[in-house]
Amino acid sequence: MEQNFASRRSFLSLAVVAPLAAWGLSACGTSGPGGAAGSGATMWSLTGQPNEGIRKNTIDAFNKANPDETIKLTFFQNDAYKTKIKTAIGAGQAPTIIYGWGGGTLKSYAEAGQVEDLTSWFEANPDVKARLFPSAFGAATVDGKIYAIPTQTVAPIIFFYNKELFAKANVQPPKTWADLMTLVKTFNGMGIAPISLGGQSRWTSMMWLEFMFDRVGGPEVFNDIFAGKANAWSNPAALEALTKIQELVSANGFIKGFSSITADSNADQALLYTGKAAMMLHGAWTYGGMKNDGGGFVQAGKLGWVDFPTVEGGKGDPKDTVGNPANYQSISAKASAAEKETAKKFFKDGLFTPAEIAAYISNGGVPIVTGIEGKLAATDDKDFLTYVYTQSKDAPHFQQSWDQALSPTAAEALLNNIDQLFVKSITPEQFASNMNATLGK
Repeated sequence: MEQNFASRRSFLSLAVVAPLAAWGLSACGTSGPGGAAGSGATMWSLTGQPNEGIRKNTIDAFNKANPDETIKLTFFQNDAYKTKIKTAIGAGQAPTIIYGWGGGTLKSYAEAGQVEDLTSWFEANPDVKARLFPSAFGAATVDGKIYAIPTQTVAPIIFFYNKELFAKANVQPPKTWADLMTLVKTFNGMGIAPISLGGQSRWTSMMWLEFMFDRVGGPEVFNDIFAGKANAWSNPAALEALTKIQELVSANGFIKGFSSITADSNADQALLYTGKAAMMLHGAWTYGGMKNDGGGFVQAGKLGWVDFPTVEGGKGDPKDTVGNPANYQSISAKASAAEKETAKKFFKDGLFTPAEIAAYISNGGVPIVTGIEGKLAATDDKDFLTYVYTQSKDAPHFQQSWDQALSPTAAEALLNNIDQLFVKSITPEQFASNMNATLGK
């Protein structure tokens, strides 16, 4: 499964946002393809607060300022949207502005000529691109061309640790993979699980591979996979990363029974804040859950976070990160010239207004906009939000979550093989062979 429900959660107001799977199936407003006839430009987006309210307010403000170039906004529940948007695009009846996650789906639209190439528009409007995180454009780019504008907030994967347990063990957070393996021995010797993992959810295990592929071989390893290069999963760096993961499993690095623990129930978070596990690799959105449910764990300063460890001899930049760099909006190639101009005006003037930026921050998000250090520093959670902001903004490479970057077919095969890799029912070589069969699909 994609972890889209999690990436859309507010970091700090997690309790008020339900998983998308629980949201209603009906759309709000016009639900016909492309919106009502003669309604001007159209946009489809997702239900669920706080982003639904923020998006509506942003569109309302744009329409008020541009009464002759309005946008009609329609909301859909997540799963219903994914089905409806693919059908509409295939039938040439897409909304003017297409909301998405970039990566593999956007690549398929671009290759089919269904979305506008925005490269020249960004070149003509350099200020628009310059104020957004450079790292957010990777998942919007296909064959060197930009097909979407990054929007909303960033959600990198964070290496969390329990400061109280580390102080008890008199150890420091790991800087290298060797450090991590030493900590595994230390915490196991104390009767504490080294690492919490909700392995039943599968995508939580995927985060470990995403970082390890980068740290061992650099961004090129997955870039070759994304490009469909023959036998890309068998890259020596990929096999080394897969092997190291199984060595971590064999060393009892993850809590016993991890394959039956789910991330959806937040059980993995609870293991960290109750002191049953010392470390956890998870999305930035879990900060809100741990703050709300941890009984003062976060408020007492017991939660720590550091960059993912480096690998000795590895090619990856230690500042590279992984996760969800942004959400994305594209323009339908089938839209009229007037509708396209309205969409581009919205991209330039309507997105990331001061009001929208303030709304995201007040709901615990980190907008993908540069120059907001002061606004983040004014929040109660300034240390964490500033870390997320700096890590994401300055990342030389921000690898989008693999199950979003790949096609749905390849993503499901990936999650199934990751599950088998972590319980050691297949070897790294078998994993690579199985995944090589999905290249280009």
